[in-house]
Amino acid sequence: MIKKSPVLLIAGALSLFAGIGVYVVGPIAQDMGYHLFRDQRHWGPFPNAWNVLSNIPFLVVAVVGLVAIGQWRLVVVRRLRWLYGVFFAAVALVALGSSYYHWSPGNDTLLWDRLPMSVAFMALFSVIIAEYVSISWARKLAIPLMGLGIGSVLYWFVSESHGQGDLRLYALVQFLLLLWIPVFLGCFSSKFTHSYGYWGVLVAYVVSKLCEYLDAEIYALGLGVSGHALKHVVVALGLVCLLWMYHRRKVLSV
Repeated sequence: MIKKSPVLLIAGALSLFAGIGVYVVGPIAQDMGYHLFRDQRHWGPFPNAWNVLSNIPFLVVAVVGLVAIGQWRLVVVRRLRWLYGVFFAAVALVALGSSYYHWSPGNDTLLWDRLPMSVAFMALFSVIIAEYVSISWARKLAIPLMGLGIGSVLYWFVSESHGQGDLRLYALVQFLLLLWIPVFLGCFSSKFTHSYGYWGVLVAYVVSKLCEYLDAEIYALGLGVSGHALKHVVVALGLVCLLWMYHRRKVLSV
């Protein structure tokens, strides 16, 4: 565990600068080129087949997680078991929303990808607050945080609908999550053994964004898969790591 004070101070300063920065930059509309994926092959009735079907692993992991939570087979903060359930339920909805989006890419369908994704992100962030910082604070913040995530997506969508697209709030929320999650993991002690699942998800997310950026380059390798489809698989592997951690770890203090 690293020293808290300087890291928290730096993270707080970065958060402040990021907030000021997105305000100074001005509105950022969704780039319509984002919807132009390199692999647009059909397979049977499926358009953009591999970008659609690569969401299946999300659904599998989510269902396994929900069943395990329901059967009390995962080691979690018992008073916040519902929050883990919300996370896995949101992941299941991501699988459906992402499939819908990739079936017919556009801002209207992207909404249904980003909404459950924002809930999943904030639910997981709240879980980390509970396990590393304070159960009490997690209980107080979980609903407002998920509301913030949903609000950031709805603000973007409404702004696009009015012809003045603005991704700033959504981007700021994503940045702050990527900043504060490793800060909490590194500066505070967990109430459980093992933390590799959370680091695994973080690494998987970073790698997935790299795959997304190199969508065409990865497809050009001739391996039959694009960077975007690989992105989905990489994130799903991170979720498997998280689920395995929940199954294997032990309670230290709650």
